[in-house]
Amino acid sequence: MRRGRTILLNVLAIGVFGLLLHLAEGYCNGYQLQILNLIAINIILALSLNLIYGFTGLFSLGHAGFMAIGAYVCSILIMTPDQKDMLFLLQPAYDWVQTAHAPFFAAVLAGGAVAAIFGAVVGIPLLRLGDDYLGIATLGFAEIIRVVANNVPRLTNGALGFKGIPAYADLWWNFGWALVALYVIVRLLQSNTGNVLKAIRDNEIAAKAMGVDVFRYKLLSFTVGSFFAGVGGALLASLLTTIDPKMFLFTLTFNVLMIVVAGGLGSLTGSVLAGIGITVLLEWLRVVENPVDLLGFSLPGIPGMRMVVFSLALIVIILFRREGLMGMRELTWRSLAGVFSRGKA
Repeated sequence: MRRGRTILLNVLAIGVFGLLLHLAEGYCNGYQLQILNLIAINIILALSLNLIYGFTGLFSLGHAGFMAIGAYVCSILIMTPDQKDMLFLLQPAYDWVQTAHAPFFAAVLAGGAVAAIFGAVVGIPLLRLGDDYLGIATLGFAEIIRVVANNVPRLTNGALGFKGIPAYADLWWNFGWALVALYVIVRLLQSNTGNVLKAIRDNEIAAKAMGVDVFRYKLLSFTVGSFFAGVGGALLASLLTTIDPKMFLFTLTFNVLMIVVAGGLGSLTGSVLAGIGITVLLEWLRVVENPVDLLGFSLPGIPGMRMVVFSLALIVIILFRREGLMGMRELTWRSLAGVFSRGKA
C-alpha cells in the first residue's frame, strides 16, 4: 500500500513538473531557458559524481574527460556529412567519422556508452590506487583526453573544435535525462549494491573482511558515473552548439565538484538542490564582472571576479557547514509528510 502511494505521488510530481516545463517554454525568454537547461545538465553531472565520490568514496577528478568524450561522440553523430565537410579544415575527417550519423537519442546514448567504456578501461588500473593518488591519476586522464582532442584533427578537428552542432537539447531532453539519471541512481542505491557501495565508502577494509569484491563494485560505480558524465557532455554540446578542447579544462570538473560538496556528499537531494542554486548563483554573480556606478564613482568590472567570490563562498561552506546543504539526508514523501504533520501539531 505504501509503495503504491509512493508511485502515485511520483507520477503526479512528474506530471506537475512536465506542466511547469510547458509553461516555462511559453513564458521564459531565451536567457532564462538557457539557465534552466544548464540546471538540468549540472544536475546530471552532480548526480554522477556524487555516485562516484559521495556514495562510493572514490576521489575522482576526471569528470571533464568523460564529458569531453560524450560531447565529441554525440557531435560527430548528429552532424551531417555536409557539415563535417565544411568544418574539417585542417585535415579531412576519417571516413568513418565523415559518414557516421545517428538520431539525437542514439547519439546521446552512444556518447554515454563510449564514456562508460573508457571509464571501465581506465578504472581497471586506476581504481587500485587510493584516495589522493586516484584523484591525481583521474585528473591526468582528463588532461590526456583534452590533449588528444587538441592533436587529432581528423577525429576532433583539433583546436578549432566543432561549430554549428544541431541544437536538439531543449528543456524536455535535458530534464528528461536528468530524471533518468536520478531514477537509475536511486534504484541502484536502494538495492543491495547501494548498501555495498556505502559500506566501501565507510570502511573498505571491513567490507573486504565481509567477503565483498570491493574492486568489482568500485568499477561498477565508476562506470555508471562515467556513463552519465558522458550523457551530460553530449547534452551540453548540443545545447551550446559549439565545443573545443579548451572547454574541458579542470575548472569544469571543479564546478561539478563544488555542486556535490555544497549539496552534501552522499545526498542526491543535495545534488539536485545545489545544482539549481549554484547554477543560478553563478549567473547572478556576473554582475561583479561588469562596470558599476556607485555613489558617483565608476568601478570597472574585473573579469573572473565571480569565480573568486564563488570560491570564497565555498570556503565559508566548508568551514561552517562541512556536511553541505543536506549532509547525507534525503528528501522523501515520508519526510515531507512528517514536516507537515509536525507543523499542524
